[in-house]
Amino acid sequence: MALSADIKHERQTPNAALHLALALAYAAQPARLLHPLGFARLEAERLLRRGSGNQFLREPEEALSVPDGLVDIGGPMTPERLMAAYRRGIFPWCHVGPVKWWAPSKRAVLCLEESRIEKNLRRTLRQGKFRVTFDEAFGEVMRGCAEPRTGRYALTWIGPRFMEAYAKLHEIGHAHSVEVWDEEGELAGGLYGVACGGVFFTESQFARKRDTSKVAFVTLNCHLQHWGYVLNDGKSMTGHLAALGMRDIPRAEFNDILKRYENAGRAPGPWKVDPDIDVAGWKPERAG
Repeated sequence: MALSADIKHERQTPNAALHLALALAYAAQPARLLHPLGFARLEAERLLRRGSGNQFLREPEEALSVPDGLVDIGGPMTPERLMAAYRRGIFPWCHVGPVKWWAPSKRAVLCLEESRIEKNLRRTLRQGKFRVTFDEAFGEVMRGCAEPRTGRYALTWIGPRFMEAYAKLHEIGHAHSVEVWDEEGELAGGLYGVACGGVFFTESQFARKRDTSKVAFVTLNCHLQHWGYVLNDGKSMTGHLAALGMRDIPRAEFNDILKRYENAGRAPGPWKVDPDIDVAGWKPERAG
């Protein structure tokens, strides 16, 4: 079982003891008390299916209901396996222990034509206060996303193993970052994620200055729509994602969209901001 190896890996990180304590406290919340039963069930299935050759123990439509969406535990996060997961609507996520692979029953998504751009944000974009780039500081963006948020516990799932795995995915042109630089040339905010077909999977965002994550998100979505993408996926709904215009859709509908637009989007490779695209004047509902 990969648990001991993964915990050893976690101990190599700063404040690992605090991270482990916070992760265990997170897992001990009442809504998650039955999750270990699901983990044990899949571990038993792994023993029974050993040598089957399947990349994941379960397909998304067979995902557990407790915990919601669990399809596999453990295994490598190679670029090949990660992309096989995203093509199925599966993603890896965990705080400690073996990597868990998920396809939740609902997905928080933004249909790009439903994008919201607040008046104040348009003003900020027009002022040119921030400079936005793509794929210029992927590792720095991931580290920014892993930083503790003000007023929250310092618990993040973006540890060294995730950073290493997504750095490899970035090197071959599937994972991308958006950087927002302030007037002093410092990284003030950004996001990173994975492009797969006509869907972009936003993994995480961060902001060191007000509205910088929103600047990154809108700039990305504007380019995505111009480049033939249809959806930005945020995984599970939060108040922040709802404020960005995301809404829940059923897993089956999400996977249908993935399949329908599997040949859309751009070929793997580095991205650059298009200077001819007017992000501040973008009218997403009028595209096409």
